Amino acid sequence: MRVVTDIALGAHLRASTHPESPDRVESVAAALRAHAGIALVEEAYEADDATLSLVHPQSYIDLVARECEAAPGYAPLSTGDVLVGADSFSVARRAVGSVLRAFEGVQQDGAPRFALVRPPGHHAEPARGMGFCLVNNVGILARHLRASTGARVAILDIDYHHGNGTQALVGDGISYVSSHAWPAYPGSGGPREQARTESGDVLLNLPIDPRGISTEGFVALWERAAAFVERSLRPDAIVISAGFDYVRGDPVGDLGVERNAAGALARTFANLAGELGVPLLYVLEGGYDLENIIGSIVEIAAVHDRRAEGTNGAAPEAIPEHLREIFARAEERR
Repeated sequence: MRVVTDIALGAHLRASTHPESPDRVESVAAALRAHAGIALVEEAYEADDATLSLVHPQSYIDLVARECEAAPGYAPLSTGDVLVGADSFSVARRAVGSVLRAFEGVQQDGAPRFALVRPPGHHAEPARGMGFCLVNNVGILARHLRASTGARVAILDIDYHHGNGTQALVGDGISYVSSHAWPAYPGSGGPREQARTESGDVLLNLPIDPRGISTEGFVALWERAAAFVERSLRPDAIVISAGFDYVRGDPVGDLGVERNAAGALARTFANLAGELGVPLLYVLEGGYDLENIIGSIVEIAAVHDRRAEGTNGAAPEAIPEHLREIFARAEERR
């Protein structure tokens, strides 16, 4: 499996003790080089204003550029809980470039890729950076694909936290399915936040008790979600917001799910993309324990390198009852 990243992504918050640290790319990339079958591609570019404006208004782009340039060392962005410095916006632009370059590779040869990028993006709303996020990486990719090819895109988010910024983009060919702790930060994504637009796009939130869920239940949850996507959405592209802060031991999240769940999820997503015959891309979101990030990506790469097929054997009854009810209501809205 190819992992697309860029050494310049380490410049954001270089001298800070912030949990969203350069090690999330630099140390992880260094560790991945030692694993056979994982090829690191260090080539990207800085996305321009026109690309960012697919999601973010120019007024917000100008605000971020201005505040990053003026930051004395590191300072909070005025729109929310994001720490920024002089290099932060150029790194965020390069993260978007890395994601776009990674998807170009998927389109060329059909092989799934992993975009190892930072800062994360799924909390970034069109005019508001928050939750460590400056721009919405997956949202910009989805809007880019929609504008350039007309593709309908399904964004599947496995992060511990709800992607409020990505949810804000649902519609006009973009669907969003998210499992997340609720009512944890940012407080959105509750059981009543469900929708199907007139154009057939879906918002499906799967809130999990912050006290956790069994590994089997988490895997079964995503197997059912994948079945729903295949039956009800049939998108032209699948993007995984791959946050690994759901894994046991994460200092910012932790749903008690074992690290090897990433492999089971990858098998589910590989089967889904294979059945639909569509491209598949993973994009790093959260995850603040380095060993969990490394181990999870290795699990994902192993599945795709083996082209593993078949089900995981997770029992549907392991899904918490309130989530089974959400699925049932979503099926009724078809």
